[in-house]
Amino acid sequence: MTESDPTGGSAGTSSGTSSAAEDFLARPDEDLADRVAGIADDEAEQRASSLRAGLESYELEDEDRALLSAYEDGDTGPEVTGPAPVLAVVGRPNVGKSTLINRILGRREAVVEDVPGVTRDRVSYSAEWNGRPLTLVDTGGWDIDAKGMASRIAEQAEVAVEMADAVVFVVDATTGPTATDEHVVRMLRRAGKPVVLAANKVDDERGELAAAELWSLGLGEPHPVSAMHGRGVADLLDVLVDVLPEVSGIDALSEVGGPRRVALVGRPNVGKSSLLNRLVGSERVLVDNVAGTTRDPVDELVELGGRQWRFVDTAGIRKRARQASGADFYAALRTQTALERAEVAVVLLEADQTLSEQDVRIIKTVTETGRALVLAFNKWDLMDEDRRHFLEREIEQDLQHVEWAPRVNISAKTGRHADRLVPAMERALDSWDTRIPTGRLNAFLGELVAANPHPVRGGKQPRILFGTQASNRPPKFVLFTTGFLEPGYRRYITRRLRETFGFEGTPLEIGMRIREKRKRR
Repeated sequence: MTESDPTGGSAGTSSGTSSAAEDFLARPDEDLADRVAGIADDEAEQRASSLRAGLESYELEDEDRALLSAYEDGDTGPEVTGPAPVLAVVGRPNVGKSTLINRILGRREAVVEDVPGVTRDRVSYSAEWNGRPLTLVDTGGWDIDAKGMASRIAEQAEVAVEMADAVVFVVDATTGPTATDEHVVRMLRRAGKPVVLAANKVDDERGELAAAELWSLGLGEPHPVSAMHGRGVADLLDVLVDVLPEVSGIDALSEVGGPRRVALVGRPNVGKSSLLNRLVGSERVLVDNVAGTTRDPVDELVELGGRQWRFVDTAGIRKRARQASGADFYAALRTQTALERAEVAVVLLEADQTLSEQDVRIIKTVTETGRALVLAFNKWDLMDEDRRHFLEREIEQDLQHVEWAPRVNISAKTGRHADRLVPAMERALDSWDTRIPTGRLNAFLGELVAANPHPVRGGKQPRILFGTQASNRPPKFVLFTTGFLEPGYRRYITRRLRETFGFEGTPLEIGMRIREKRKRR
């Protein structure tokens, strides 16, 4: 069993704050960081080796062994120079796109109902096939005659194709090619992306004969699958990974050592374009008092603090994509893409205005995409003492889940304290990149558990057998345990990780792999 807890805050998850009743009530342990720092590297490695050897008496899966061999002994693994390739899943309504994605993921994540048009937003999922990572993008149904909301769903599907490395076009083999399918084919040809044709709802040999009719679409061989039952999906995935690049050419991050990518995000008219113009030193970006002036992200290389940064000034996140219309709809989608391409997000908030639910939602979006985070409170020059008092209370109440994020008080209009953004971004990115050696991590876990073990529940007390950092950017940890660690205890571990190792400005994720003792034969 594997569980994952993407923990964004020091005492809460990235999705929000937790109630006090859910938190683990630990005994005071003020010198944990000092004790861990006092353990010599050789001793830490020796402890980790002993714990690792002890894992062999437990039932380990192949993926466990792959993880352990790749990352133990402080191995940092290969440098990542770009994100996983992006595969857009498109088709007319109710052909089984979300069902196919769930089948590939091996879990029910995409919303599935037997009603056309359930999927509205462009939604991304991380997947893997034969060791190859890829990003799946689920889209709403594409219909040439769509009007109103349905037309915006079609627009969203076109954007998904534009921002993908390849496309899988899902067609219902039981109905054969339709006029809408032919319109989708023309749209895909204009896009010029590699396309793989999936003939869905093929459950038997008779269905394969029906799928052969789809040759008429002119997209090459139709690959018969049954997303509902899994038939033919593995063969389809083999074809898909062959047409996808190793690294996305659409959302490509800068290579390691190149300019770090920064997304400026926030509500419309919060001052993103003004800040970028201040940093660049020219009127590079259109600025207007009308909210939503910026429609498309604008990349700009800026030299700050003796190094280059690549800033993306994004359109203001006005509403949820499904509630937006026209150009605002595209702006919301492109802002999400800018976040996916970025390494660190600077979220601008209006210091002189009450924090809104929209502000909190934008911050949640950043942490859910796993980007480093800096909070920039703009228009600080318009603050008075009364407002400062209320702002601190709002931050304590609404932003507790990201109290680990660096805060900078600035004025984009006057340039006040804009120079403080650089050290804040550098701290956040350093934490985002950080990898803790396996020996040091297990020394930390040993000291932590000795002082504050997991509570006994139902006569059992789960133990942490071994820990390793599975990846960075953002840091993700995997704990091998004998039982389920309660959310409050995982939050406690996360809080102590931050206190001991820093991790300022980055979300953290803690996953569990619950393993049982190997049975004696």
